Amino acid sequence: MKKIITFGEIMLRLAPPGFQRFTQARAFEAAYGGGEANVAISLANFGEDVEYVTRLPKNELGDACLMSLRASGVQTGHILRGGDRLGIYFLETGAAQRASKVIYDRAGSSFAAIQPGMIDWDSVFDGADWFHWTGITPAVSQGAAGACLEAIRAARKRGVTVSCDLNYRAKLWKWGKPAGEVMSELVSLCDIALGNEEDAEKVFGIKAPEADVAAGKVESGPYRFVCDALAAQFPSLKTIAVTLRGSFSASHNSWSGVLWQTGQFFVAPTYDILPIVDRVGGGDAFMGGLIYGLRHFSGDPQKALAFATAAACLKHSIPGDFNAVSVAEVETLMGGDASGRVSR
Repeated sequence: MKKIITFGEIMLRLAPPGFQRFTQARAFEAAYGGGEANVAISLANFGEDVEYVTRLPKNELGDACLMSLRASGVQTGHILRGGDRLGIYFLETGAAQRASKVIYDRAGSSFAAIQPGMIDWDSVFDGADWFHWTGITPAVSQGAAGACLEAIRAARKRGVTVSCDLNYRAKLWKWGKPAGEVMSELVSLCDIALGNEEDAEKVFGIKAPEADVAAGKVESGPYRFVCDALAAQFPSLKTIAVTLRGSFSASHNSWSGVLWQTGQFFVAPTYDILPIVDRVGGGDAFMGGLIYGLRHFSGDPQKALAFATAAACLKHSIPGDFNAVSVAEVETLMGGDASGRVSR
């Protein structure tokens, strides 16, 4: 198969050890993470040929981030170097009834300062057949939004499949235009879209009837309406997925998903996840699994959905943003073995 390209910002992730609060922390555990990078690493773990495109500062933090990507099997040949700093996000991991918290420190980052014309997209897409981006990228800055649109247009010109994760982040949409206005143009050029229970509502005003996300009421049925409405608004979309997370507490979630494909509607099994080790990156793990499933289980959307859902379920057991699981481990869970017994 040909190469998969993802594009977005990767950040330094700083988190207090264990379940400490920010106010208790005297040290922070360092890792890296970001939506499109997380997807790329999932796909590399599944054996896919994948390249990640971003912009990193030309300093030791940028070097360390680059090495982390390469160590995970992700190609980095078109990563730009320049700008002033690496973006940072701070994560306080919640437990029981205390929610997790994220604080962004990414203003003025190397990626936020990116502009259209900086990346040679024709070179990037040489030998590629898939391009993935998320709604986080155009939220970062006007320049990032422009570069993302430039990439999507270049991909479509070459006949490359384009997928997106709506990924609404209210804390990021500050540069002038509302999310709905910017995202409408971008999503109208995509083949595949993913959202969580609320993304379509917050970006496009499309709400699942009778769904009460705050109360953990996320049954699959109402999300057919969301998929149908997205497909009607964006005729280019042939495949639409929605992840369904029921939040009983920060430590206990249910997990499932639905898939709409040219009018057909599929529902994934539901997993009960307790305790959660780290839920950050769960949606990215689903997207990585979905891309793999759609490429390898062609003609079987139910299996592709099941693979994506199981991959994301396993991510909840792994610290950090990245989903460090194999195809075999995902298929074991898909096959019904959720025992967690020691593999000897």
